[in-house]
Amino acid sequence: MLNTTSVTEFLLLGVTDIQELQPFLFVVFLTIYFISVAGNGAILMIVVSDPRLHSPMYFFLGKLSCLDICYSSVTLPKMLQNFLSAHKAISFLGCISQLHFFHFLGSTEAMLLAVMAFDRFVAICKPLCYTVIMNPQLCTQMAITIWMIGFFHALLHSLMTSCLNFCGSNRIYHFFCDVKPLLKLACGNTELNQWLLSTVTGTIAMGPFFLTLLSYFYIITHLFFKTHSFSMLRKALSTCASHFMVVILLYAPVLFTYIHHASGTSTDQDPITAIMYTVVTPVLNPLIYTLRNKEVKGAFNRAIKRWLWPKEILNNSSEA
Repeated sequence: MLNTTSVTEFLLLGVTDIQELQPFLFVVFLTIYFISVAGNGAILMIVVSDPRLHSPMYFFLGKLSCLDICYSSVTLPKMLQNFLSAHKAISFLGCISQLHFFHFLGSTEAMLLAVMAFDRFVAICKPLCYTVIMNPQLCTQMAITIWMIGFFHALLHSLMTSCLNFCGSNRIYHFFCDVKPLLKLACGNTELNQWLLSTVTGTIAMGPFFLTLLSYFYIITHLFFKTHSFSMLRKALSTCASHFMVVILLYAPVLFTYIHHASGTSTDQDPITAIMYTVVTPVLNPLIYTLRNKEVKGAFNRAIKRWLWPKEILNNSSEA
């Protein structure tokens, strides 16, 4: 059940309290949000529409783009609203909902990156069995499973946080509702919530990370000892480069935040670090995949030609 204390709303104060900067930051983050939605939406569109990209690798890439759109939409619209508002409030229910979807989509993305690494492992280390192992049924089952795990992981946090008593300050020095800032405001014992945050969320975040590293370790080991060719190793790893860059972009700030929190030091830098994985990473993902992936670039070119070709026909017919 939701708490029944006097706190009915929270104030999100985490980006900056300098009024002169807020219009500038509004324009910057609005531009980033637009680029993120447009870029990830374009990748999702071509993955669905182009038959040449109907493979497990691009099936999961489409899911990643969908997650990034939703992930940005959890925090950025409210941040943009607060830049233009003097009263930077969010309702109690809205805060818990934002917390839920943030952890739901974030944990799902972490697990999805591990699944994508497993897909590359099968493709490179077991190419003859790839179509058998990574069949459409298994891909769908894995996608559904990680979405369900992410949902129930987030539900655990949202329910446990909503049952806390908030009887003091309602000022959150962050730009969205997260578990750690809310635990600071809670009255009473929060040891169980702290344990869940450290243990369960740590496992959900770090487990896929180590599985991803393990997949790349096996890929490198397999190629090095089986082929004895650095050129083939470089060629194979180039297909994994985009995915690996996305993993680094996501986990570098997450690892920093997790270690920072575990050390018990000040969390003043948490909002800045959170901007990296909630704002910057989703907008860079489509750029990384389009700049480094020839098949995605080819699909974009074909999509542009299909869009321009009818116009050329109409222009030629009108000139005739």
